[in-house]
Amino acid sequence: MALWLGLCAALVFAMVVLGGITRLTGSGLSMVEWDPIFGIIPPLNQTEWEEVFAKYRASPEYRLVNRGMDLAGFKRIYYVEYAHRVLGRVIGIVFLLPLVWFVARGRIDRPLAWKLGGLFVLGGLQGLLGWYMVKSGLVDVPRVSHLRLTAHLGLAVLIYGFMVWILLGLLWPHPALERDAPRLRRGVSVAVGLAFVTLLSGGLVAGLRAGYAFNTFPLMAGQWIPPGYLALEPWWRNLVDNVAAVQFDHRALALATLALVAGLWTAARQAPLTARGQWLAHLTFGMAVVQVALGIATLLSYVALPLASAHQAGALVLLTLLLAWRHALRRP
Repeated sequence: MALWLGLCAALVFAMVVLGGITRLTGSGLSMVEWDPIFGIIPPLNQTEWEEVFAKYRASPEYRLVNRGMDLAGFKRIYYVEYAHRVLGRVIGIVFLLPLVWFVARGRIDRPLAWKLGGLFVLGGLQGLLGWYMVKSGLVDVPRVSHLRLTAHLGLAVLIYGFMVWILLGLLWPHPALERDAPRLRRGVSVAVGLAFVTLLSGGLVAGLRAGYAFNTFPLMAGQWIPPGYLALEPWWRNLVDNVAAVQFDHRALALATLALVAGLWTAARQAPLTARGQWLAHLTFGMAVVQVALGIATLLSYVALPLASAHQAGALVLLTLLLAWRHALRRP
């Protein structure tokens, strides 16, 4: 069961990273229809390709962004989005069929079966949410809603985190504590939440293409707080709709996460942890430093694809380590 859940978690990890690549390459609106059953079959001949391309040419993205694109160029973006959708279906199959087998053989107790069944339902809702996101870019403006994009990312990360937590329970049923450490446990719980919020703010940055603005660090337009931070009314719209505010908030959240993890790492050196607990503390702190460095490099490179993809993957790695650390700190 641990091998199966580990494979599923790895596939969801890949799905999130591939979703980021789809966004960065401008491929997300290349498939203007959603067919959960037969959509797994791509165009197989020239006639079918021409039909699919004709539907894309009627979309706002082609008319306003990619006018003049030839069929070869369309195929390049189509296959990226196609791979993203097919991987989602593969995850559903890889998750559901072994689950049915384990349940039929009585290998899973009732509480765990309900949790795993809930994960499958969330996966189905994630597919619906993905199409709801894509539809927002097929109407007038050829850009998906940044709020729907962030919701889509957030649900994917929740599914991944829930899956990882169950997997950790199978791999390490016992905590990595010699005696209870409630303060450290509460601190790591806060760090998990802060890392998740930082990741969601990264979704807003991607959705608003805010990474292409203010490509300097640590100052923004020569100031610590960028001009126009509160340009929108009412004030709360700046938190989700203002490019300057969204990027600044993402920076602040990332640095706050690093500072908190550094403090927890320092505290962990004196905590009653086993070797596993200490190693998780070291790995988490090291990954937090790497993740901030990747974020700065992505910004300074004007969102170079390899760096941006590594930064998104790094966010999931950091969250995984934080979850593993928190799991290890359960009460003895």
